[in-house]
Amino acid sequence: MLQSTTTGAALLDGVAGSVSTAVSAADVTRRYGSGEAAVDALRGVTIDIPRGQFAAIMGPSGSGKSTLMHVLAGLDQPTSGTVRIAGEDITTMNDAQLTKLRRAHVGFVFQAFNLLPTLTAEENILLPLQLAGRQVDRAWYDAVVERVGLADRTTHRPSQLSGGQQQRVAAARALVSEPTVLFADEPTGNLDSKSSHEVLELLRDAAVSFGQTTVMVTHDTDAAAAADRLIHIEDGLIVADEVTK
Repeated sequence: MLQSTTTGAALLDGVAGSVSTAVSAADVTRRYGSGEAAVDALRGVTIDIPRGQFAAIMGPSGSGKSTLMHVLAGLDQPTSGTVRIAGEDITTMNDAQLTKLRRAHVGFVFQAFNLLPTLTAEENILLPLQLAGRQVDRAWYDAVVERVGLADRTTHRPSQLSGGQQQRVAAARALVSEPTVLFADEPTGNLDSKSSHEVLELLRDAAVSFGQTTVMVTHDTDAAAAADRLIHIEDGLIVADEVTK
């Protein structure tokens, strides 16, 4: 199991006091376009993700699940409503403030890996820390790399790694900065069943071992089964919300 030298919870306490909710949305809407061509991707969503929870957002194509994740992560602005990360209202922030907040509080794991091809696995993993001007905790870095099974692959570039290994690099990159919340967008979508299981085990372990709040968007019921909570969204509305663990 992962054991952090400085837990994500501790980072959150140091920045925003004793905040029990990692990320939340209050009556959030998101409309694209105007007039008859307008599309309401979110139609008044209210949700709270507490610290340490592994939540899966599910729904059919076009349901609004990816839009909800993008709004929660500060990658997209809601048309109305409020989103908070670590107690801070991100809907009032400008681009520079949002960038600073994401570097301090948010980690991402995407379906497409999003690794820089010219960098080694280690350089890709440490890049967010360097961009944020943060020192590398080598003990924690070593623990993460060992846990994701990349200790003998840190000098390899993405082209020299399998799809599963690339996604584990992406997961390590997100975890090493110990974010308040980790957003995973279809993290197993490009992986075979064995690699998918390994990545989901890693995300689950992070939640159990040191309370890493994780919000995962997935259409895969097997992937969603790894989560503590299942949130179903249809036509821009939450239609079911169940804590499973």
